[in-house]
Amino acid sequence: MIEIERKFLVVSNDFINESFSQKRIVQGYLSSAPERTVRVRIKGDKGYLTIKGKSSTNGTTRLEWEREISLMDAETLLTICESGIIDKVRYEVKVGHHVYEVDIFSGENDGLVMAEIELESETETFEKPTWLGQEVTNDERYYNACLSKNPFSRW
Repeated sequence: MIEIERKFLVVSNDFINESFSQKRIVQGYLSSAPERTVRVRIKGDKGYLTIKGKSSTNGTTRLEWEREISLMDAETLLTICESGIIDKVRYEVKVGHHVYEVDIFSGENDGLVMAEIELESETETFEKPTWLGQEVTNDERYYNACLSKNPFSRW
């Protein structure tokens, strides 16, 4: 139930040809408080409810609990979420022994392309592809819950 994740900006679209999966994601927040976010997500044709705890000081580690819920339940819960729905297409790209999740945002976050990698430990080494740019792990502006309130287009 612990998530260890690092986030990076993406500097080219080369990852698209390297991807093995692509799905649209629409998500909203029932709670976007930094101490505990409660997210409703539709990924492809499946619904999910996720609760995340507060991030560690360096932004890499936090508690994460996620359960699949029915698509109908997810659609209903999205109607009562806080304002600021996140809409993006996620590409999954295998690089070495890891899978990067690369999100191309649309709507008010159009123009933002970000990659995330989940790790087993904070000190784990990983391969960095050429399309990976600046690390933004510890920059809260890039958290999806923050992007829902303060979209990339307003920066």
